Amino acid sequence: MHTPQPGISPPLPEENVPVTIIGAGPYGLSLAAHLRESGTKFRIFGSPMKSWLANMPRGMCLKSTGYSSTLYDPKRAFTIGHYCAERKIPYADIGLPVKVETFCQYAMAFKDRFVPDVHEARLTELSVAGDEFRLRFDDGTHIKSRHVIVGVGLEKFRRMPAELTGCPTAFVSHSGEHTDLRRFRDAVVAVIGAGSSAIDMSTLIHEAGGKPVLVARKQQIEFGIEESLERPLWDRVFRPMSGIGPGWTNYICANYPGVFRQLPDGVRQRTVNTFLGPSGGWFMKERSKAVSRLLGHRIEAADARQGKVHLTLVSDSGDKQILVADHVIAATGYKMDVERLDFLSSDILQRLKVVASTPRLSGDFESSIPGLFFIGPISAMSLGPVMRFAAGAGFTAARLSKLLAKRTASQA
Repeated sequence: MHTPQPGISPPLPEENVPVTIIGAGPYGLSLAAHLRESGTKFRIFGSPMKSWLANMPRGMCLKSTGYSSTLYDPKRAFTIGHYCAERKIPYADIGLPVKVETFCQYAMAFKDRFVPDVHEARLTELSVAGDEFRLRFDDGTHIKSRHVIVGVGLEKFRRMPAELTGCPTAFVSHSGEHTDLRRFRDAVVAVIGAGSSAIDMSTLIHEAGGKPVLVARKQQIEFGIEESLERPLWDRVFRPMSGIGPGWTNYICANYPGVFRQLPDGVRQRTVNTFLGPSGGWFMKERSKAVSRLLGHRIEAADARQGKVHLTLVSDSGDKQILVADHVIAATGYKMDVERLDFLSSDILQRLKVVASTPRLSGDFESSIPGLFFIGPISAMSLGPVMRFAAGAGFTAARLSKLLAKRTASQA
């Protein structure tokens, strides 16, 4: 019998779990709610809604419509519409932006109702163990599991312009690092980008008393169009509404991910990379007018000195100017790359088949390694751009829960 050495805690026993979910955002929580309903045994790990609670600025509104800004239980008994009605929070399926605080409060209520036993630990290592997987967590938990679903969201995939990477982090950050923008009161902040994150961030900094300057390569900032539930017949026929906006392309991507998956790799990649394009929510158009803009400019160099960041900007015509700022925020989006998932073992990374640096997935979200699944934004290259939005969690949870229920039943 093994006797632990004095002062050294013995390792925790290794638990065997049929299904393990990594990540407790909209995708992980929706899948867990479906698995619980089907009676499938599982465990879910992660900090619930961490990316939303810790990496979204207060006061921001979701770009997606109300009815698609929801989580998914099997019976659709607790949508964000139900939550708002219970608490008398103003809500509309279309036409009234959802505040990020409301969405997060709703998601946590969803967790409490359907997935109360989230284990808040961080995965540090995932490796193959025969026909199972071995998982190790930062709190000492060890698990073996036949099926592992990775749904970790965006935090590990922040895209930072190469020109900014040499600056100290005290002067440069990504838009996904901020919640309270009051820290920028009276500060000159260069916000880089032309999409909704850049527009929201610069506007909210201005409203918090800061002095933002929006810097973008584009010559013009785009905004979405306010949609109405009452649309004429011709508009509903030629621009059917979906969870990711109106139009037949959006409708097909939102409702038929399996069809999207059958397209050639090149077509899928072009569609995902160009889908919707950078633009702000329609409701930000007027609010953002007070923000100073330098459009048609790119960063050539950045240098931090004497407590300031000096950005060398080049216009489309080749003219150069220096913008001196107290801080630079790169609202430059995210780049999916499976190698950024530092908990994956080298063996897994070597065996994974990829498309555009993301796992190549089956129509059931399974990778080239049997039993290993990827859901959420990292699945977009295989199953379509809807997977970059909360709206994709409904299809994902329904499809994958059926497969897992069937497999675990046959393996019992």
